[in-house]
Amino acid sequence: MKKILLLGVICLLAKSSAFAQKANTDLDSVIIHENRLQAAYGRQNRNIQVLDAKQIAVLPVKSVNELLTYVAGVDMRQRGPWGSQSDVSIDGSSFDEVLVLVNGIKVSDPQTGHNMMNLPIPVSSIDHIEILRGPAARTYGVNALAGAINIVTKNPQKSEVSAQIYAGSSFQKDTSNGDTYYGWGAQAAATLAGKDQSHTFSFAHDQGNGYRYNTAFDAYRLFYQNHFRLSDKSSIEAMGGYVSNSYGANGFYSAPADKESKETVQTAIAGIGYTLQLNKRIKIMPRLSYRYAKDDYIFIRQNPDYYHNIHETNVVTGEIQSTIQIGKGIMGAGVELRNEGINSNNLGKHDRNNLGIYAEYKYHFNDKLNASAGLYGNYNSDYDWQIFPGADVGYYILPKWKLFAAATTGQRLPTYTDLYYKGPTNIGNDQLKPELASYAEGGVQYKPGLISGQLSYFYRHVSDFIDWVKATENDPWQPQNFQSINTQGVTLSLQYELSRHLHLSDKAQLQLQASYTYLDPSVKASDELISKYAVEALRHQLIFGVHGLFFHKLEINFKGRYLQRISANDYTLLDTRICYQLKQFNIYADVNNLLNTQYKEIGSIPMPGRWFSLGVKFSGLFDK
Repeated sequence: MKKILLLGVICLLAKSSAFAQKANTDLDSVIIHENRLQAAYGRQNRNIQVLDAKQIAVLPVKSVNELLTYVAGVDMRQRGPWGSQSDVSIDGSSFDEVLVLVNGIKVSDPQTGHNMMNLPIPVSSIDHIEILRGPAARTYGVNALAGAINIVTKNPQKSEVSAQIYAGSSFQKDTSNGDTYYGWGAQAAATLAGKDQSHTFSFAHDQGNGYRYNTAFDAYRLFYQNHFRLSDKSSIEAMGGYVSNSYGANGFYSAPADKESKETVQTAIAGIGYTLQLNKRIKIMPRLSYRYAKDDYIFIRQNPDYYHNIHETNVVTGEIQSTIQIGKGIMGAGVELRNEGINSNNLGKHDRNNLGIYAEYKYHFNDKLNASAGLYGNYNSDYDWQIFPGADVGYYILPKWKLFAAATTGQRLPTYTDLYYKGPTNIGNDQLKPELASYAEGGVQYKPGLISGQLSYFYRHVSDFIDWVKATENDPWQPQNFQSINTQGVTLSLQYELSRHLHLSDKAQLQLQASYTYLDPSVKASDELISKYAVEALRHQLIFGVHGLFFHKLEINFKGRYLQRISANDYTLLDTRICYQLKQFNIYADVNNLLNTQYKEIGSIPMPGRWFSLGVKFSGLFDK
């Protein structure tokens, strides 16, 4: 019955729907910030999705983690709200197989993917987010085995100040002390934009006593970015950020024994890059970046000495990227050197070096046809040399209809937790090999207009898949390269500007959106072992929404998600935001989990029920 209902909803939405905002028309001009061959969104031949600032502003969210829950194919498996901790997956991958970047700088954690989304970026500082589905070795290097998420921050064009404050509650009580569960937060940002330079500084603080026993949280985020134009041919950009995120970790890793656990994760990132346009054809872009992370985990907060893990990682990356225009084509080449070190009372002290060499070429045959091909050569001090090729092609069969296809490869290195963890219920394995992936996709796009959409199919083969397994229920978990996974998937997305169809006046806009992803993984294991992660992927994911703007003041955004996992029950979530614009102030109300659905995304951790929030935003210009 559920399958019939699901198909019926998809058919209904296919006839009437999906979110073709004005932003969709604008997306063709959004530049996808790959590190060498940057191109407009409409000229890409991969399955790339973009969340822009206009979309982000009206979503009922408070963190980057929550933002990504509304993206087709992305599975954000949260251990708590407000960005406390999340595992990110793309098209059924594990949480270690996705690469996360900020302005093209890798911020993934070599210790564990559990901390990957601990980012110092307030939502208000984001210009757009690029989600690349499928292996991306030739674009970003190792660890983008299933895809990459690049968060691009705003480049200010005017001097302004903005601030917002928000608070919310489930109106449920903590039975241990009778307190009502609540959360609140504040964000502030200031930008200074001049003729040849710009500066952005932002701050955010979120705090609350959680939504069930021992889930209180307290997070601070700081971010700074600048841009200096030195001449017509050269410029410098720099950024830096810091986040300290402390939260009760009840049930996070070894429920129910870890009921009293507490965790604090700190992350700092910094980067500086130089762009030199040597002439009309050649551009060179060196960059240096650094990432520091500290993970402090206490098993029993009332007795820290019983079991206390402290992990510190340092990652230093130097790279030089370049492009050369050659007739109708453009060539990109680059080299990257990265050192990843860890000092941990549990995992020990280790470091490894990684050398990556990039080369790719994109050729525009004419306005209808373009293609690109490239490869990435990687040397790791622990795993020697490997080569990862890739290619894609796009062709407009009609002015608004485009066919695209791509074939690519990728790799995921074992984390230090995979290799060296020592614990009563989890034991590392220092004999692990890297995971390898091969991938093919194809599809058709219909360019934005009254209706726009995309239909695509992909096939991904992952060999030497790393999964935590055990032979019996009483054994500890240990990672092994014990299986391969073949995954097929289909994604359909549709966008429709309903207000234009209904001929509504300029004072009213009404848009609909829908996307559906179906995943069919097939696991081939070498032994009869119990798997921890291989069967947690989504089978069905349906995301739909309605957005309305009335009299340029009242804005209503309604979002829904239906999810069914391979090894768990299905559930439906509905969220909404209502905003009212009053001169320089925007007053909004959110209701998350409108249906008060009881559900779990990871293990035995129950997620929050219905949650109400109120907030107000202010923005104003320094100059006219």
